[in-house]
Amino acid sequence: EAGKHVAKQLLRSSSSPLANHGEAQGAESAKDFIHKLKISLKELRETQRWLKLVKRVPLVDKPELLDDLLSETDQLIRIFVASINTAHSRFITNKP
Repeated sequence: EAGKHVAKQLLRSSSSPLANHGEAQGAESAKDFIHKLKISLKELRETQRWLKLVKRVPLVDKPELLDDLLSETDQLIRIFVASINTAHSRFITNKP
């Protein structure tokens, strides 16, 4: 069923940023740190797309309840974009 497929994809993409952020905290280099943050960002964007699909179709009884999740996902995306840009400028651009 389509709903089960979407639920599995949403669970996978929404749990991945947590694991990759943890990996970033233990990164072996600045490049590795940025790479892990970019993976987290990619998964957050995928999660956002799945949430928008669930709301649009709708695949839940009260799609308006997804608004808070979409807002939080958007905030996390903005945080990760800023973190990646900061890390890139500190570690890559200003490399001695």
